[in-house]
Amino acid sequence: MPPLGSTGPSPEAEHPEYAGQYRLESSLGTGGMGVVHLATSASGLRLAVKIVHGEHASDPEFRARFRQEVAAARRVSGAFTAPVVDADPEAERPWMATLFIDGPTLAEKVKRNGPLSAAELRRAGAGLAEALRDIHRAGVVHRDLKPSNVLLASDGPKVIDFGISRPSDSDLRTETGKLIGTPPFMAPEQFQRPREVGPAADVFALGAVLVHAATGRGPFDSDSPYIVAYQVVHNEPDLAGVPADLVPLFQRCLAKDPADRPTPDELMIALRASSPSTSYDTQADIPAQRMPGPGESTAPHPDSAPASAPSPTPASAPAREPRIRTGGRILTRLRSSKLRWAAAVAASAVLATAGIVGVRTVADGDTTRSTPASPHAGEDFRPWSVLLRGGNAENRTPVCTAAAPGLYCTAPGIKVASLSPLAGGTEWSAEAADSAAQSDEGMAPVLTGGLLHVVTPGGDRLEALEPESGEVRWELDISPYSTVRHAGRVVLLVKDNGLVRAVDSATGEERWTHKRGGHGTQWVSSPEESGPALAATPSMDGTSTLISAVDPGNGDLLWEKRLKGSLSPVHFGDGALYLLSATADGYTDAVVRLGIGLGIPLDGTVNAAGTARRIPLSAPVDQAQATVVGGTVYLSGSGGSLLALDTDPDTGADADADAKPAQLWRLETSVTHLSRPAADGHAVYVSAGDGRLLAVDAVHGALLGQTKPRMDDGRYTFASVLPAPVTVGGRVFATAPDGSVFALDAKDPAHW
Repeated sequence: MPPLGSTGPSPEAEHPEYAGQYRLESSLGTGGMGVVHLATSASGLRLAVKIVHGEHASDPEFRARFRQEVAAARRVSGAFTAPVVDADPEAERPWMATLFIDGPTLAEKVKRNGPLSAAELRRAGAGLAEALRDIHRAGVVHRDLKPSNVLLASDGPKVIDFGISRPSDSDLRTETGKLIGTPPFMAPEQFQRPREVGPAADVFALGAVLVHAATGRGPFDSDSPYIVAYQVVHNEPDLAGVPADLVPLFQRCLAKDPADRPTPDELMIALRASSPSTSYDTQADIPAQRMPGPGESTAPHPDSAPASAPSPTPASAPAREPRIRTGGRILTRLRSSKLRWAAAVAASAVLATAGIVGVRTVADGDTTRSTPASPHAGEDFRPWSVLLRGGNAENRTPVCTAAAPGLYCTAPGIKVASLSPLAGGTEWSAEAADSAAQSDEGMAPVLTGGLLHVVTPGGDRLEALEPESGEVRWELDISPYSTVRHAGRVVLLVKDNGLVRAVDSATGEERWTHKRGGHGTQWVSSPEESGPALAATPSMDGTSTLISAVDPGNGDLLWEKRLKGSLSPVHFGDGALYLLSATADGYTDAVVRLGIGLGIPLDGTVNAAGTARRIPLSAPVDQAQATVVGGTVYLSGSGGSLLALDTDPDTGADADADAKPAQLWRLETSVTHLSRPAADGHAVYVSAGDGRLLAVDAVHGALLGQTKPRMDDGRYTFASVLPAPVTVGGRVFATAPDGSVFALDAKDPAHW
């Protein structure tokens, strides 16, 4: 552990001889909070023990912050941090012991040896991005990432010093007017809105750290911290000396608007892709898979993506505008950056389990079926690809719905466009008011009640359009609501407190208003217009989930059933509700199938007495997304895991007890970022972060084929949101980050 910068008093007489059971040895350095000593555990582990300065130990606020540092460090202990071995924040002199990391800081290495080479820069950047991904996954924002807080160990960079970090669920908040951090590496929002600082601030800091590593100076340099603060908020970064191919990526990291910055996972992908040893143009990205033998591990790939970070938002969009987020067809509105980040952890469950709305197939009044008859099933078809964007808008992944009679898509600058499924030509298009505007996560249009429903960019209005012409039939202000959900012939508008307003999907007229569910409720609809809408409401402690059946016609409560575990619904059809079970760490460890039965009457006489079966996975999946076809659940996970699970009623056990795993196959695709799967019974299709479309045998789990990447050279090289592909009449429709919508023959993926 290298010395800390000396910013506070550290007289030797102040130093105690022991911290708990650990005898303190030489001093490694001192900082404003305390002194770090070398120590050795009884088993011989070398430790770095941080002892709080005596002058701070009597300060209640400081003790609270130190308790928070210990909690944060414990939460993120792992491959990219110094693991916490022991701590006592309540001692007379609070202390914390972590494993000693033998290596210089990034600041020392650059000062001693000069800027990193291009290869070293990419490796360090990818490692730090992976570290931030894990830190944020643990619900922690570091808030003081800088070169002196990065250790260059032999096995990769380590992030240290969580002294001013903040768990997202902490009650401790930054005081008004108190500036905390290191100005050259602070994000604009840390100066302007310190109470609203979220994970994107760490991405900004990482960009500044990488500029320092590449050039020996920061992107905002001055002897005066006040001038630095002004430059961070108002000026463009100085990137002279940064490798040319990394300049666009670093510019995105240093964007003024937090929503315009990439996620750590996007950074990881981009930095690895730019390495000479990595290519996204070859089949080698997904090697041939050997199915695991008895007892062999099928653990997921370590790389994974966070569903709670926001997508880039046009800089012209007012900061106060609400945001629409989509999970399944669930749209969650996050009204400010504070709410956006505060809800990230809760929203990740929705996004991970239900999947982002992408290319979906719907029929009139039916938003759950996956393969309706193609409007051009008997006609000749040739693969096609079109670039979809309006005005001068940049490329960005479109989101589409395949529904008779066409393919309906939204994209930057385009409120909705109708494409020909046969040839890809544009039949009609309605431009958005802002040529670059698109909802944060993108919303696929929904065809219901004979009309095409679209949430306008910015998320304030729901419009119902004629599917043949795009003419607006009715529109509705939805700004007071957090969730928009289609169920049968009604649209459910839901507030955070559980108040639900239902409007007729054909006329926009109100049908009923009731309080149903509460905070965190997720809705899923029946494929039958006469069937119920189901609401899944988790308990506050996460130990159970209440399933409520509601008559969409009048809002009456039909029945309720409480299931064990933290569950998120992913599919309601064929007489069963399918839910994903999450561990306390957010990993999906099982699928729960609640048998409800077919043809449920809406007279309130039927109780949900069906059996709930819990089918465990052979290994947990991080940030799982799922689709269900014929009782088989196909799941994709961050890091590239793709698997199939049999949920036959004879396979599982009662929900209160585990059954034996019913995994049919599992494929580790080596693709870091996968979309929600789509399946047609013969193959499973997923989109990758670089625009590839992959086809996997639905029976054996073997790779059948993949397309080439479809990436833009500019801002949206990789997609933080991946719309799921869909199959219709022997064709596969998908979208990509270069702004393209494309269609392929589903019968011949080997020649894609």
